[in-house]
Amino acid sequence: MKVRKTLAATAAVLMGALALTACGGSDDNAGGGDGGDAELTFWHNSTTGDGKAYWEATAAAFEEANPGVTIKIQSIQNEDMDGKLQTALNSGDAPDIFMARGGGKLADIVDSGQVMDLTDKVDDDVREAVGGALDAFKVDGKIYGMPTAVLPGGIWYSKDLFAQAGITETPKTMAELEDAVAKLKAAGVQPIALGAKDAWPAAHWYYFFALRACSQDTINESAAEMNFDDPCWAEAGKAYEEFAGVEPFNNGFLTTTAQQGAGSSAGLLANHQAAMELMGAWNPGVIAGLTPDGEPLADLGWFPFPAIEGGEGDATAMMGGVDGYACHVDAPDVCADFLNFYMGQEHQEGYAEAFVTLPASKDAQGAVTDPALQDVLASYNDAAYVSVWLDTLLGQNVGNALNGAVVEMLAGNGDADSIVSTVQAAAAKE
Repeated sequence: MKVRKTLAATAAVLMGALALTACGGSDDNAGGGDGGDAELTFWHNSTTGDGKAYWEATAAAFEEANPGVTIKIQSIQNEDMDGKLQTALNSGDAPDIFMARGGGKLADIVDSGQVMDLTDKVDDDVREAVGGALDAFKVDGKIYGMPTAVLPGGIWYSKDLFAQAGITETPKTMAELEDAVAKLKAAGVQPIALGAKDAWPAAHWYYFFALRACSQDTINESAAEMNFDDPCWAEAGKAYEEFAGVEPFNNGFLTTTAQQGAGSSAGLLANHQAAMELMGAWNPGVIAGLTPDGEPLADLGWFPFPAIEGGEGDATAMMGGVDGYACHVDAPDVCADFLNFYMGQEHQEGYAEAFVTLPASKDAQGAVTDPALQDVLASYNDAAYVSVWLDTLLGQNVGNALNGAVVEMLAGNGDADSIVSTVQAAAAKE
């Protein structure tokens, strides 16, 4: 329970510690190994396009700067990453470098003794440039990962489709969102794309309803104690159930994937087949890879998740994550050098451009030019607090149970109360 309490205590403020403003930075960290030959295996989730090319180029630059070091890269579809990594960890065949998203998921791997302690291995200039984002990878005060991007969530939308439907302002309340849904339907446009086949995109809606229904203290205390008796958790489910009742999602949303091809939820928005999608700040890059010309969606906009009536959460609060990477406990020491290397200003700027997202290093945030992402930054800076994704905060087992229960509700096989009871049952096994 100690790990859970430590995580929950920092969950709602870890991203608030970031100074998300563009500023000048120091020279790139050239890294450097210990002079010996070493081979690193590296798993990431960028399977195509500029993201995949970025990691190939960054690994090659590190190899050039560190003669004798070889990095073997394997790119894995995002939705498959957690399962494949868990299997590899269980079998004793884990990669040296792997994705880490902090929270309970990382704590579980730390508890199993399979993550390198990076506390004394983070370069001073990187520590200064990243600031509070490192807190996302702390467990009991020690650092076990290095961030690449900060990823607050919200609703991405097509300005052209909004205009086509006569929507002149972005929704500020759920009532206004439902009105927008009705107008889009009347214009023959699918209102909201949802990749429920992958579960977590459907659950993101529940997370945000909970963020609005529950106070900051309730979210933190529930995560620390693994107790979800507070009525706000069921109220969040009921609000979601009511919203789903207006049928806002695309046809076949239960069998739609999140990011794989033009028929995915991101693909529907990218090709103007749907007007909105609730996602994190990685979405502009994903969408850009799915447009007909492979370029960023010119009319892409963003707005915060609307307020709900009677909710105890602050209407400006945001939810999101911090993506990053960790080293396996048995990885060569040069693994930590690679993590410091990609956090150099040059490589973080390249990351922001390749993935069309928000880099973790404040030194690189001047590279953020996408108007929608700039809107994210503005709302982020005004947010009363920021919580991490619930499935990240709660850990893989409880988080997966939550995600699955949400999909069951949308499929008509459950309700708001069954979401809470499923989570309670999973938490009791922890």
